[in-house]
Amino acid sequence: MPIPNKKEKYSYTDYLTWNEGERLELIDGDIFNISPAPSRRHQQVLRELSTAFSIFLREKECEIFFAPFDVRLLVDNKLDNEITNVVQPDLSIVCDQEKLDDKGCNGSPDMIIEILSPSSVKLDRWIKYQLYEEAKIKEYWLVDPVNESVEIYLLTGEQYKFQGVFTKEDTITVHTLSGLTLDLDQVFV
Repeated sequence: MPIPNKKEKYSYTDYLTWNEGERLELIDGDIFNISPAPSRRHQQVLRELSTAFSIFLREKECEIFFAPFDVRLLVDNKLDNEITNVVQPDLSIVCDQEKLDDKGCNGSPDMIIEILSPSSVKLDRWIKYQLYEEAKIKEYWLVDPVNESVEIYLLTGEQYKFQGVFTKEDTITVHTLSGLTLDLDQVFV
């Protein structure tokens, strides 16, 4: 079913009735279109990151998921028709198996990685940044495939603390996953 006529706010119940061919996100009840086909460079970086995380997590309790994968945020005992935040991060790392169901993740992943595209900069840098902070995502990365850089934010108390911008020459530590470090020259090949 196509997206219905504009209404005040949408819920997860509405979201479930929309056309599966369209990539959409729901933030505070508002619809955000996701560009249908990321660039080749975006996909290359996504492949390298997901491979590194997947290999590390093989024998661990955490799992990695890549878009399209529905993450329902700020759900605290809400019914589907009350959930107004559904996102599809490029990568989501979930360590609490209780949050996983057949529809995706019902609650906050431990870590989210968004790979920037020209059409997603404002959404990822500001709107999702605030949403992820409110949802208490422990670690948030913004990956820029064009400038070959990674910005890292860690949740400290109620707010994100900027950890820095790292480039191809750097090796970075994944704070949420003890023991995992990434050489960015292997991510930005």
